[in-house]
Order: sequence, then structure tokens, then C-alpha cells
Amino acid sequence: MAVSTTPAGIQSTAEISRRRSLVLALNTITYLGLAFWLGSILGAQGWSAVDVALFGCFLAGTPWAVLGFWNAVIGLWLLRATKDPILQVAPCVAAGGSEDPLRVDTAILLTLRNEDPARALKRLRIVKQSIDATGAGDRFSYFILSDTNDAVVAIEEEAMAHAWALETGAPHRVVYRRRTDNEGFKAGNVRDFCTRWGGSFELMLPLDADSLMTGDTIVRMVRMMQAYPKLGILQSLVTGMPSKSGFARIFQFGMRHGMRPYTMGSAWWMADCGPFWGHNALVRVKPFIEDCDLPVLPGNGPLGGHVLSHDQVEAALMRRAGYEVRVWPEECGSWEENPPTLADFSRRDVRWCQGNLQYMKLLGLPGLLPMSRFQLAFAILMFLGIPAWTLLIALLPFKVLDGESSALFPAASAAALYLTFLMMYLSPKLAGFADVLATKRESGRYGGAGLFLAGAAVELVFSFLVGAATTLRITLFMLGLPFGRSATWNGQERDVHALSWRSAVSGLWPQFLFGMTVIGALTIVAPALVLWSLPLTLGYLVAIPFAVWTSRPAVGRFLVETGLCAIPEEDERPWEIAALGAPPVAHCEVIETEAA
Repeated sequence: MAVSTTPAGIQSTAEISRRRSLVLALNTITYLGLAFWLGSILGAQGWSAVDVALFGCFLAGTPWAVLGFWNAVIGLWLLRATKDPILQVAPCVAAGGSEDPLRVDTAILLTLRNEDPARALKRLRIVKQSIDATGAGDRFSYFILSDTNDAVVAIEEEAMAHAWALETGAPHRVVYRRRTDNEGFKAGNVRDFCTRWGGSFELMLPLDADSLMTGDTIVRMVRMMQAYPKLGILQSLVTGMPSKSGFARIFQFGMRHGMRPYTMGSAWWMADCGPFWGHNALVRVKPFIEDCDLPVLPGNGPLGGHVLSHDQVEAALMRRAGYEVRVWPEECGSWEENPPTLADFSRRDVRWCQGNLQYMKLLGLPGLLPMSRFQLAFAILMFLGIPAWTLLIALLPFKVLDGESSALFPAASAAALYLTFLMMYLSPKLAGFADVLATKRESGRYGGAGLFLAGAAVELVFSFLVGAATTLRITLFMLGLPFGRSATWNGQERDVHALSWRSAVSGLWPQFLFGMTVIGALTIVAPALVLWSLPLTLGYLVAIPFAVWTSRPAVGRFLVETGLCAIPEEDERPWEIAALGAPPVAHCEVIETEAA
């Protein structure tokens, strides 16, 4: 009897089905268990209107945390308790180590919109130099795809691109193109490339303006795609680069460790229906052209028109076309830069929020696999859960006033549930921290266990403060969507700069007001709860000084000098990162910008 496999023949479909059934069971049991636990607490003295509202908010906001918990548990088990986790998760990776010559042509795409052209092109130059060093450079071409509408930037872009093309000695392999409009946003930019040049290439590798990859990693990925013609998208695990921004440095320290076990765990059961993050990934051009064209969404307003968050939809369409979508869940020479301030981070989050909510109009696309629909639904739920948690926090003082006896309230059970949920919420990062601390060699790459633990402690506090400030911003943004509020796709500020107090106050006063209201009310009605609430509420209260402080170049310099929140690339510096030189630091510049 023939064994059924995924389209590329990489894994048994029966084995993947068993894994998915197990993950579904674990998540369902955990979710229902948490719901029952909270229900027993809220209903101990009967159900009030506040109880019902709190319970509903919890049900809406909990699924993402539960899934993150089990992905982290599975990921840590794979990383530390199995002999060859990659063999179980992504067997296709083995093909990257072959010595087969490349037989396919690949286009490297740099998508730009009002970015610093010198900065972006420097990264693309390094990518080309690194690929050429592998000896396979003749199989790659480079496209600078501009949607820039700033005339001054456009002139500079074109001049630099043409000068670089001549420097390479093969100008036909370096193409600059600028669209006169931004139709379809980044997805439209890439689609235009496909229409004009896509027929000449088997693969394409989209890069953002802050992307950097090693030539060895890219060539290995091409070999994987070459070995498996039914592999449609291969996503690398993208990590943050060394940064002198205090905000970016702390954020990417936590993000790196959370992503490693989370991605390993999710890839174990998502398998052939993996993620696509829109950059630092290889895409097979022919099925992308034929089967991954995004629909224009019906209706006006922010949730209609062209799709902002294109990547997850393109992954679903690629899988519908009969091609696998896989992630290579190892840190493998694929980097990006993270926003240098809370303001820049929050603006990016808002754009992702709007794009993910557009998926509500795409859930009914015909022919999608159940796993693909699940991915779209969970991408929506990730943001729908944010206002639910915000409302839950706002309702805390009202729970104290709903007429129940404090003596009969199951306080010990409530405290246990609260701490349990916090641990589940933090579990991807805690699993990543545990993975590093499991061996002396690995912790040594971060300056030793003591310095690593200090960085982890800083990051955990940081993550709660960031979470409060950004979730309220997203909640307010979502409330504005029915009234036409919309995000835009534009160039991002990527270099270190300092936010002014004026800009921080103008952007973050709602967070401060919300925090003052909730903490003030709790102080009046239940002072004992104030301390318990601080992991959730302190971030609102200190959002303004937090945004200013973490943007200061002096804070970044302090973290660099002490080694706090360092990453291995700071000492074990690949030449691709070394070639970038020291990132620019605006020592005195204070930026007047919207802080949230």
C-alpha cells in the first residue's frame, strides 16, 4: 500500500495528521480547562453582567496564548530532547548541504518606498558579494523595485542603482524600476516584477530595505527548492541584527528567543502549510504568478481594496495550488532590523493589524485547505484578542463593585489562574531562555549565564511595558476603523534617534490617562489589587517616559558597553554584518514624530 505524502514528497500526510490532531487536542483541553477555571471563579457567587463581560473577554483573548504555550513546549522538546529536530520538522533542509551545482535562476528583489537608498543598496551590495563568494553568482540577478513618490529620493535611488549596475561589470543583472503609483502596496510592487520579468526566473527572493542574508544561506535554500520542485515557498527564520538602539536591542533579544522554540514547535505540525513573512524567503515564480494573485477586496474603507498584509494570503494560495510552504526553523544567516523606537514599532503594528483584519473577507476563498483557513483565522484573532484584553483590564475595578462578598471570593484560585496565564503568555520566551541556558557553550555565546539572565530579566519587564502601550494603540485604532481610520505603507525610520518629550506626550497621553484611571480606581476600591495588576497596567502609566528613555542613544550605548541583551553576532560577527559598519546613531537629534 502506497504511503501518502505531502506534494513535494517530504513527509507522510498520516504522520502530519497525527501531529495536528495531538496539537488540536492539547489546545482544546487547555483552553476549555482555563475557561472552566475562570468560570468557577467568576460564578462562585452567581453571574453578574461584569462577570459575563470578563468571561467573554477572556475567551476571546486566550487562544493565541494557549497556542503559543504549546508551540513553545513542543519546540523546546524538539530542541533539547530529540537527536535531530530538523529531520522531524523540515527534512527538506538536508538537501541544502549537497554540492549540486545550481541549475535554476533566481531574482533577488529589493522593494523600496521612500527609504534611504544608500542604506538599502548597501545591504543589497553585501548580499551580492556574499552570493558571488559562493561561486554561484551567475545564477542570480538583482532588481531594485521602487514605489518611491518622493522626487528627491527617487533621483538618488536611480543614480545609485545605475552606478552600482556599472560597477558590477554585468549591468544586465542589476535592474532599477520605479512605479509611478503604489497600487497594491508591496504585493503590487512584486506582482509588477512578475508580470514584466518573472518568466525568466524559476525563483525569487524578496528582501525588505532592512534585510540582510548570507550568500551561503541563500544558495543552500536554492538547493532545497531545486531538490523539491513542489516546494513553493521556503521561509528562513529571520532574526534581528546587532543594534545600538536601546529599544530595538531589548526587543529583538526577547523576540529571538521566543521565535526559536515557537517556530520549531509550530513547524512540527504546520509542516507543508507553513508561514510566509513576505521577505527573506524563496518563492517559486511560476505558481506565484498563476495562482497567488491577490483579490481586490470588496467595499470601501480601510478593510476594502488592496490587501496590506499580503504574505499569509499568498502562502494559503500557494498551498491551494498544490505546492508546499515550509519554514527553515533555525537561525541560519537571515537578518532584519527592528524599529528603533516605540513610535516606529507601534506604527508597524497598526499596519499589520489593519492588514490582518482584512483577512475576514478572505476566509471564504474557495479551495483553501483547512490548515490555511485556520492560519488566516488565527491571524485575525491575534488582533481581535487585543481589545478584549484591554476591556478586561478596564473592567477590573467594576468587578470589585459588583456586590459580591470579598470573603467568599476564591482569591487563591484567582491568583493561581492569573500566574498560570502569565507563565503561558511568556512561555515562548521562557522556553527560548531555557534553551540557551541548557548548555554552557550556548550561554557563553551571550556573555555567560549571569549576563544572559540579566538581559532576560530586563527584556521581560520591557515586554510588559511595550505590550501595554501598543495594545491600547491598536485598540483605539480598531475603534476608528468603522470611521475610516487607515494605516499607510511608507518608508520607515530605521536609524537610532531620540523621541522628544513633546512627541511622546502627544502620542501616548491616552495610555497614561487609561493607566491613571484603572490604577486610580483600583487604589480606591481594592488597594490590595494594585500590586497584582502592575504587570498589566504599569506600562500604561509609564508609556511616555518609557518611549523617551528607550529611544535615547545613551541608553543604547550603555546596553552595548555592558553587554546587556547582546546577541552572538556582536562577537561572532559574520563578515556580512561587519561590512555594514557601525549603525548610525543620532547622538543629539531629537525627532518630533507621533509616538504611537
